[in-house]
Amino acid sequence: MIYGKMWMVVKPSVGIPVFLGAVAVGSFCVHLAITTNTTWVKDFLNGKGARSAATAQAAASGGGGDAKK
Repeated sequence: MIYGKMWMVVKPSVGIPVFLGAVAVGSFCVHLAITTNTTWVKDFLNGKGARSAATAQAAASGGGGDAKK
């Protein structure tokens, strides 16, 4: 173990829960950042299907060009 001597300074009954808590907080922060800074994650979690890039571009431009005039 690389950091085996660390447990001579920090008790395992304190160090292990602190380490696991730090991992949990870090994971929560990453997931929160992903859900707040992207639009597709919210749509996915709300049950909307995936759209291809061509479909998204056609919807943003106002149509797919197949409308009859």
